[in-house]
Amino acid sequence: MKSLGSDQWDVESGGIFPSYVHPLAIQVMKEIGIDISQQTSKPYDQFLEEKFDYIITLCDQTASSCLAFLGQASRLHWPLEDPAMAIGTIDERLVVFRRVRDEIKEKIEEFLKSVT
Repeated sequence: MKSLGSDQWDVESGGIFPSYVHPLAIQVMKEIGIDISQQTSKPYDQFLEEKFDYIITLCDQTASSCLAFLGQASRLHWPLEDPAMAIGTIDERLVVFRRVRDEIKEKIEEFLKSVT
């Protein structure tokens, strides 16, 4: 979103179980020229006092656990596979990370078209 949405969007990201930014996510984003190596995994509850126009959840578990933001913003749910849960060889897992990366990009592009 930061890359596609230009400076008109102030973007935050948080998770239910923050841990680290997955190395395969860093790798597949680097393949398309986006460096997320300095990003950190943050708990979503650190944003509870902030006001948002949109809250976008990416997996079913997050959507059901993100009730603290109810009523505050327009909510969108994009039910995507969690690539970190992919099993197999590195190459097989990279296929999943790339597919989910591309699905997120398509969703963001659709979203940006719908709000401009």
